[in-house]
Amino acid sequence: MEPVNAQRKAGLTSDDLHSLSAGLDAGKRVTVYLRDPIPALGIDAGTSARVISVDGTTVTVRPKGVDDQLPFEADELLLHRPSASTSTRSRASKATTAAPAPSASPRATPKAVASEPPTKPAPTDRPATTAPDRSPAAATTSTKPKPAPAKSTRRGKSTQAPVSVTVTSAGESTWTVTVSHGSKKGKATEVTADRVARAMRELGDETAIAAVDDVIESARVAAQQKIDELTRELERAKAALAHLDAGTGEN
Repeated sequence: MEPVNAQRKAGLTSDDLHSLSAGLDAGKRVTVYLRDPIPALGIDAGTSARVISVDGTTVTVRPKGVDDQLPFEADELLLHRPSASTSTRSRASKATTAAPAPSASPRATPKAVASEPPTKPAPTDRPATTAPDRSPAAATTSTKPKPAPAKSTRRGKSTQAPVSVTVTSAGESTWTVTVSHGSKKGKATEVTADRVARAMRELGDETAIAAVDDVIESARVAAQQKIDELTRELERAKAALAHLDAGTGEN
């Protein structure tokens, strides 16, 4: 029989991941499908899931009917919903793997031999041998469902997209603040120099405070020089006007 793993699809390719990222950047609703079921959350194979973010080969999604955001690797997701024949084969493969369990019942048939009257000493030994045979069979069947909780614990890693704040000096006295959330970059907002200086002191980072103070001091010196230059120009203009007024008065 063909192994179950050979029947599974390869999952998302690198082109698929680029396509999903492009859709998110364009503000579109992007959907993928789960390759495998998650019994612990009551999610079936082929359930649709909305893509929240794409980070390398890790795709964070919100499956249908679940409020939480769960991270998956690219090979655990499908770009298109699996066909009914694929899900039928997966159920058939599960049925075949579970089929060996009933083999424990034929082992109980020696009890009928133990009830025969000609060999009475034999029945006392055979129940003792059949009892250990059943317990391993029961133990093997009971351990099969255990891998399911492992998936729920694996999905416990962080699902929040990183948030970054960038402060930029755009000129002598102009500052901008930009907030990025994951792959989405916000619009730059202009702020005054005093607000930037106050924010740096609230953070308490001496390196950041020194860098901002240097830029502000340079801008202050440039502004003062400009004021001095304009003042001199104003004085020259006033003197020229005074000479013009004096010449008009003599006439």
